[in-house]
Amino acid sequence: MYKNNLKIIRNNAELTQEEMGKIIQISKSQYNNYETEYSIIPIKHLNRICNYFNVSLDYIFNFTKEKNYNNSLKEINKNKSGQRLKELRKNHNLNQTQLAKFLNTSFTNISAYERGINIINTNYLYTICKKYNISADYLLGKTNYPKYLN
Repeated sequence: MYKNNLKIIRNNAELTQEEMGKIIQISKSQYNNYETEYSIIPIKHLNRICNYFNVSLDYIFNFTKEKNYNNSLKEINKNKSGQRLKELRKNHNLNQTQLAKFLNTSFTNISAYERGINIINTNYLYTICKKYNISADYLLGKTNYPKYLN
């Protein structure tokens, strides 16, 4: 999902996993777990990495070769993300239960994401973006363009 690009950008910057852990305020071992995808990296940590290296989530997820977007914001907007997830769901004629089933999660989680209470889980974000060809940066409210991926 993201491990190759995490390792590439870290190595290109000549940083160790320990240094990366310090940058995103976690231990070296936890960072190693993220980079090897032994553990799924939370969006907040992934966003810190993207901001540090000035790359998009779409680039990290290998959805695009374009490293960043000119109009990208640093922060994730949970309310905008929720609205955009709801809009996507409705555009594809899905109710919350159907989306939850597709993602193998609960209706309650989808509802919390759409109401801006929680930020979407990294796996769910990746799965939605991959299936519906939509930008992760767009879905999280970090950019208005691009909306859809090529």
